[in-house]
Amino acid sequence: MMKKRYLVLEDGSIFEGKAFGADSASIGEAVFSTGMTGYQETISNPSGCGQIVVMTYPLIGNYGINRDDYESIDLAINGLVVRELTEEPSNFRSGMSLGDLLSLKGIPGIQEIDTRKLTRLLRDKGSLKGKLTAAGDDIDTAAVLAEVQGYDLPKDLVAKVSTKRPYPSPGHGKRVVVIDYGIKHGILRELNKKNCDVIVVPYDTSSKEILALFPDGILLSNGPGNPEDVEGAVETIKELLGKKPIFGIGLGHQLFALACGAKTAKMKNSHNGGNYPVKDLNRNRTDLTSQSHGYEVLEDSLAGAGLELTHKALNDGCVEGVKSEKYEAFTVQFHPEASPGPHDASYLFDDFIELMTASNRKENTNA
Repeated sequence: MMKKRYLVLEDGSIFEGKAFGADSASIGEAVFSTGMTGYQETISNPSGCGQIVVMTYPLIGNYGINRDDYESIDLAINGLVVRELTEEPSNFRSGMSLGDLLSLKGIPGIQEIDTRKLTRLLRDKGSLKGKLTAAGDDIDTAAVLAEVQGYDLPKDLVAKVSTKRPYPSPGHGKRVVVIDYGIKHGILRELNKKNCDVIVVPYDTSSKEILALFPDGILLSNGPGNPEDVEGAVETIKELLGKKPIFGIGLGHQLFALACGAKTAKMKNSHNGGNYPVKDLNRNRTDLTSQSHGYEVLEDSLAGAGLELTHKALNDGCVEGVKSEKYEAFTVQFHPEASPGPHDASYLFDDFIELMTASNRKENTNA
């Protein structure tokens, strides 16, 4: 018999379901993800740190867990909510079930709740703080609700997911230093496909240490949470502006915008999934993109920051990409490496290679 579990949200909504994964309780920010596939990448994406992820697709776990689709070595999310969990997956790559993985990693899940109702609630009210209770019998509703309402979302999420020591992902092409705010493995795979010689450094590495690695370019990675909470990141990026070409993704896009003088804000509805249409304004094309973010760069702050709008979301009009009018730098809010999702925007890595090549040519000419 499956044990009961409850999801209690800060607005007083309570969902009763069946527990899977770890028996322990967990608290976090409830958001919904619209991907039909890619649950393994979603739960291992460091950008999801601190979140209780609601999967909108009703059947989750049907192809199990494999060795190839992780986006980080450890899981990042605080909890998982599904309509129906497949306990016996069927796929030639599967090595274990989703429920067994969550149990192993100490992450609670809940199933057999109305995820359509929950998604509509989060869509209408925005993301909500919530708690997945410990597996067991009935709960003290008032006590759990008071705990959720008094919970402060953590500000140290990047510190939790960033690497503690530098490490290489070797190649024989351009030297790219990646500042790790919570990087997905897919980004490293794309850089290595381009034969880049990659060095990943912790989020709090100084600009002097980064430049001492003799990079041809610097990549600002994705990551979780509020960009204004990442201590020292904006100052470091300011010191790197104009020194080497910069490419930012996700949180790195937001931090770059802040460093240039633009502003960011929390979104009512975060973008999580692999099916978001984005207009590339310079190429006059529309890409389907993979996204995972709850904050956005404010468009009306771009002009004063010397930033040109390059990409725009077609669903809600939010800023999806910018480039500097002064420096060799551009950033996007979405994930050009996909993982999971469409590969429409992978050309942006080629743009980064071309920018580094042009910069090297200019430096050699001036030498």
